[in-house]
Amino acid sequence: MQRLPVNEVIQGDCVQVLADLPEKSVDLIFADPPYNLQLQNTLFRPNMTRVDAVDNAWDKFDNFAEYDRFSRAWLEACRRVLKDTGSLWVIGSYHNIYRLGTIMQDLGFWFLNDIVWIKTNPMPNFRGVRFTNAHETLIWASKFKGAKYTFNHHAMKALNEEKQMRSDWLLSICSGSERIRKHGQKAHPTQKPEALLYRVILSSTMPDDVILDPFFGSGTTGAVAMRLGRKWIGIEREMDYVAVARQRMASITPEIFPDQALDVGGGRRTEKRIPFGALLENGLLQPGQLLYFQRDRNKAAYIKADGVLALNGYQGSIHTLGRQLMNGSPCNGWEHWYYESETGEFYPIDVLRQEVRESKL
Repeated sequence: MQRLPVNEVIQGDCVQVLADLPEKSVDLIFADPPYNLQLQNTLFRPNMTRVDAVDNAWDKFDNFAEYDRFSRAWLEACRRVLKDTGSLWVIGSYHNIYRLGTIMQDLGFWFLNDIVWIKTNPMPNFRGVRFTNAHETLIWASKFKGAKYTFNHHAMKALNEEKQMRSDWLLSICSGSERIRKHGQKAHPTQKPEALLYRVILSSTMPDDVILDPFFGSGTTGAVAMRLGRKWIGIEREMDYVAVARQRMASITPEIFPDQALDVGGGRRTEKRIPFGALLENGLLQPGQLLYFQRDRNKAAYIKADGVLALNGYQGSIHTLGRQLMNGSPCNGWEHWYYESETGEFYPIDVLRQEVRESKL
């Protein structure tokens, strides 16, 4: 059996290294590939100081066809090692993200979101001939349409002051003490901020999941994975970056947290599913009993023996009838339908669902 080299930085071409890893063995892949920036000239600021742009050989391709072949090869290799329940994040700029997106769809990946990372402190357009390029795009995809995947909705909501997190993320670029330097210069020109990886990893993995980065660079993915109690695998072709990443990983002392500190799976998505009919079967509700939408006595539906609700000529589940009453807006019926207790108090039916859960533990 092939060994999974977790918590290691592997030097080599990612396609070749991935071919040696077990099939369907990783839970999440975060890829920050070469952008193929196609820079033609040296950039200077108005004070004539040179802009430290990405002009490395690893970011240069002769034409789009060559870049596409390169991209298809590493994406195919990544798809092989990704679990069916895993997901893939790819980041890019306008230079490459559309080409990558096309190839991903051609390979069978199913898009879940595109995230716009809006930079609070972007590099200006010094020539003044275009808009300031102030964002990058991340594509988040499952392995195929209909695949189950991890999404810690409640964790993201908690991270965003109890508001559902949107697909536009306002974060600063990597700078200051976070920027890794070597001999006074940037150790890697495209080092991503840890805040960006924190959201990616927290949103779509669980503790002890394996996260793979095929373009490991300076090791940000591994650093954040360690902070969040995840395993990681880093692949990097350039030996200079391998040395930087290994030194960075070695300098991090894994924190020892109580198990519950890293557990973000307490949201309802991960709890045992209970059908509404189970409340009837367990005698917690009765056929013919009234339920009140948002405690409104003018919106009282009666329960049919099969668990369907009926109100004013409409019938449907607790969710579909609730959606009808909310003019088509999404409705979680467990939270919006209330039953009346013997003392005349209203309680959400979600309380009864929890009783069923606890009785079956």
